[in-house]
Amino acid sequence: MANPWTGEVALVIDGNPRVMKLTLGALAELEQALAVGSLVELVQRFENGGFSALDVLALIGAGLRGGGTPMSPDDLAQAQIDGGPMAAARAAAELLARAFMTPDLP
Repeated sequence: MANPWTGEVALVIDGNPRVMKLTLGALAELEQALAVGSLVELVQRFENGGFSALDVLALIGAGLRGGGTPMSPDDLAQAQIDGGPMAAARAAAELLARAFMTPDLP
């Protein structure tokens, strides 16, 4: 089970529940891999709906590494994600948001 207070997000990949989390190192990798000048630019892509499938895969891959379950980019690209591309995009956006804020209390 994912702990939102620590920035974790859950996603089911190939039938297995995975916990993702963005570490500081993963965020730095994302800046470089996605050719963004800052993380603010990446956040804006998601806020404006201007993100790409590559952005989603990069975020999920970084989150899996941070969560302790690395997956190669090729394996991730071929993986079955419960809920399909929309669920993957939502999880990526949530992962990015949780890296910078605390979750709302119920």
